[in-house]
Amino acid sequence: MKKLFAVIGDPIAHSMSPAMHNDLFQAYGIDAHYQPLHVRRENLKEAVIGLKAIGIAGFNITIPHKETIIPFLDKLDPLAEAIGAVNTVVNEDGKFVGYNTDGSGYLQGLLTLLPTIKEKNILIIGAGGAARALYFTLAQAGVNRLDICNRTTQKAKQLINECPFHVLSAAIGKEEAEKKLADYQLLIQTTPIGMSPNIESLPLSLHNLETDALVSDIIYNPLETKILREAKNKGAKIQNGLDMFVYQGALAFEKWTGIFPNIERMKNIVLNQLGG
Repeated sequence: MKKLFAVIGDPIAHSMSPAMHNDLFQAYGIDAHYQPLHVRRENLKEAVIGLKAIGIAGFNITIPHKETIIPFLDKLDPLAEAIGAVNTVVNEDGKFVGYNTDGSGYLQGLLTLLPTIKEKNILIIGAGGAARALYFTLAQAGVNRLDICNRTTQKAKQLINECPFHVLSAAIGKEEAEKKLADYQLLIQTTPIGMSPNIESLPLSLHNLETDALVSDIIYNPLETKILREAKNKGAKIQNGLDMFVYQGALAFEKWTGIFPNIERMKNIVLNQLGG
C-alpha cells in the first residue's frame, strides 16, 4: 500500500518539497507520495486529526504552523521541545512525534564549508523562528560566541534567555553590529530582507566585514541576495539557503525512511524548480 507524506502550510503552492521528496521516493524505489496541503490557521487542529485518521506516514510543517502545531502532537523530540517549533512529524505506531530539522540541517550544510565551528564567533541577524532554531542548535554545538542582532533587542534577549544551552551571547542593535563586524568569523542572515521581490534590501552594512569571514543567508530565492553579493565583492566566502533547505529535507526523509538521501540530487531538483 502506497505511503502518504505531505507538507502543510499557508501559503503552500510555492513549496519545492513535493518535487524534491517525490523524486527521492522514485529514486529509492519507495512506494510513496508527498502532497502539498493548504491548511489555514483556524483549521490546523482539524487537519492534524484528519492526517492521523488517514494514517499519514509523516509530514512537514512550514509557515505559519511550526509553533502552533505543538499542542496537537503526541510527543516532541527534546531539541524541538527546547526550540518550541516543529518542521517534521513522524507517525510512530499511530503517535505523531515532532522534530525540528531546521537547525541541524543548517549545521550540516554549514560544515560542508567549515571544518569546525567550535572556536567561531558568530553573529545571527534576526530573532524570529528560523533564528531561534539556528541559535539553539549552534549553542548546543558549542561555539565560542553567539550574538544576535535584531531591530528590537528585547526579542533577541528573550531568545537568549530561553535557550537551555549555555553559550556566551549578547543582544545588540544594528549600529553596534556594524561596528563590531570584524569580531565575527561567521555572519548568519535569517530575516526575509533581500528575499524576492525585495532583492535590493540589505539588513546591515558590511563595511567592517573581514575578508576571511563566511556570510550565510538562509534565503534561497534569489540564490544570491544583496548581502551575499556584497560579501563576495569583499572577498568573503558566501553560502545561500539552498544547503539548509536541502539538508533539513534530507534529515526529514531519513526519519521517515531510514535512508539519508543523495544531497546533490536534491539540490539539482530545487535548482531546476528555481529555473537553474
